[in-house]
Amino acid sequence: MKALKNIIHTTVIALIVMVSAPSCLEKYPGDAILEKDAMLTLSDAEQSLIGIYASFKSAALYSGYLTYLPDIQADLAYAVEGFSNVHGDIWQWNIRTTNEDVENVYAALYSIIGECNFFLEKVGNLRASLVNDSQIEALDSWTGEVYCARALAYSELIKCFCKAYPLTGEASSPDSKGDDAQAALELGVVLRDSYSKEEIAVRSNLRDSWNFVLSDLEKAETMIDEEEDSYNAIWLTRAAAHAIHARVALYMGNWDDAVKYSTMVIDNQNASFRLANANTTYTTDANGKAISYYKYMWDYDSSFEIIWKIGFTTTSYGGALGRIFLNFTNDYTYFYPDYVPAKWALNLYDNGDLRASSFFASKTTGYAHRLSWPLLVKYYGNASFISNARIFHVNMPKVLRLSEQYLIRAEAYCHQKKWGAAQNDLETMRKARYSAGGNISLSEKTWLDQISDERVRELYMEGFRLNDLKRWGRGFERSAQTNSLKQGSTLKIEAGDYRFVWPIPNHEIESPGTELVQNPGYEGL
Repeated sequence: MKALKNIIHTTVIALIVMVSAPSCLEKYPGDAILEKDAMLTLSDAEQSLIGIYASFKSAALYSGYLTYLPDIQADLAYAVEGFSNVHGDIWQWNIRTTNEDVENVYAALYSIIGECNFFLEKVGNLRASLVNDSQIEALDSWTGEVYCARALAYSELIKCFCKAYPLTGEASSPDSKGDDAQAALELGVVLRDSYSKEEIAVRSNLRDSWNFVLSDLEKAETMIDEEEDSYNAIWLTRAAAHAIHARVALYMGNWDDAVKYSTMVIDNQNASFRLANANTTYTTDANGKAISYYKYMWDYDSSFEIIWKIGFTTTSYGGALGRIFLNFTNDYTYFYPDYVPAKWALNLYDNGDLRASSFFASKTTGYAHRLSWPLLVKYYGNASFISNARIFHVNMPKVLRLSEQYLIRAEAYCHQKKWGAAQNDLETMRKARYSAGGNISLSEKTWLDQISDERVRELYMEGFRLNDLKRWGRGFERSAQTNSLKQGSTLKIEAGDYRFVWPIPNHEIESPGTELVQNPGYEGL
C-alpha cells in the first residue's frame, strides 16, 4: 500500500492548477480541470487527487488572499501612503458584493469542492472493479484524503462567509459553549455532495454546515491510513484531519472535542511532531550565521512542527505571499510595501521573543517619504527558490502547524476552567520561542486577552485574526501611524459589524436556478 501511496505523494507537488471560474454553483468549475466525466482506473483516481492538491496552490487561497486578507482587514496591518491600492477596499472595509478578491476566494474553494465531489461520485464504481487488496486499501486512503480536503474547503467557506457559531453566553465567559439551537437559525453555506446532480442552490443553516464538515472529517479519520502520518507532509494525513477537527470544534464552542482532537495531534506517536525551537541551531547560512529550527521553518518551509503544507517547487508554485509586504523585486534595491505591521502588534513581542526577528526586519522603503519601519519578512521567500531560481516572496503555505494546536487546547482548557493546563500549553509553546523565560499567568479575568495576544504573536498574518475577533465578539480601532494611508488609518469597527462576514458574490445571487440569500447588510450593495 505504501508503494502505491508514494506514487501520488511524490508526484503531487509537480503540478499546479490555477483556478478561475465565473460561477461556482450553477456548474462546478471542476469541469475546467477534469477532462473526463468518468474515473475508471487507479491512475485516473491518482490524477484526480493530484488535481485537488494542485488547486490548493491557487493564489486566491493559502498562498495569497485566504491567508493575508483576513489579517489585513482586521487590525494587524496598515496601508502605506503611496501604496498600489491592492486590496484597498478590504483594508478600508468598503466591501461590496462585487469585490473581486472575495469572489476569487469563493470560486477557488467551491472549485476544490467540485473536484472532491467528482472523485467521491466516481470512486465507488472504481473500488468495486478492483480485486487487489493493496490497491483497494490505497484507494480507500486516497478517498479519506479527499473527504479531508472537502472538509477543509467547506470550513474556510463557513469561516469567511458566515457568522461565528453562537454561544450560550459571552465569549469572555469560561462557561459559554456552542448554542446549536441558535446556530440552526443562522445562515450557513450551500452544501453539495454530488458532482453531477442538478440542484437548486440554497444555503443550509450554520449548524448543519459545520456538521457536514464534521461528517467529512470523521470519514477521513477512519479511512486515511494512520501509518502515513508524518511531519512536514504535503498530503493530507489522519493527523491533519484531527488538526482540522480540533479547529472546527473550537469554532463551534465544543471545548471537549477541541481538547480531544488537539491532544491527539500533540501526542501523535507516528508523526512525532515537535515545536520548532528558536533557541536551537539547525544549520548555518553561507556566512556562517546560525539558523535556528524555528527560522529554518520560515526560510526553507520545512519543520517537524508542520502538520500539512502545500508543496511548491521552482517550476510549480502558487501566489507570492510576501509581495504586498515587501515588493523588493520592483528594483531589487528598495522595498515598496503596500502594507506594514501595526505598531500595537509589534509591541506585543517582548525583547526575548525570538519570533520577532524571524517575522520582522527594520528597513527603509523606496517611497519618497522614505518610511523606515519593521517590515514583514516572514514571507520574504523560500531561500532555495531565491538562490536557485531568483523567485522572491514565495513560501509554501504552512496551513496546519503544531503551535496552533497548543493554542486551541489552551483556549478550550480556559473554557473548562483548567487554568493550570492552559498555562502549561502556552508556556510550552512560548519556551520554544523565547531566548529565556516565556512564563505566563492566566486567570478568569485575563485569560481571553492573554489568548488573543498570544494568537497574534504566534499566528501573525496567517489568516486567523478577523475570525478570532468575530467569534470573540470584539471590534477594534485603528490609530494613524507614520506614513499610513489616511483613508482607513483611523477606522473604528464595532463588535458585530456585518462586514466581519464577507458577502456572497453578487453573480452567485443572480445566477439562474439559485435561491441564495445574501448576508445581512450587503443587500443592494
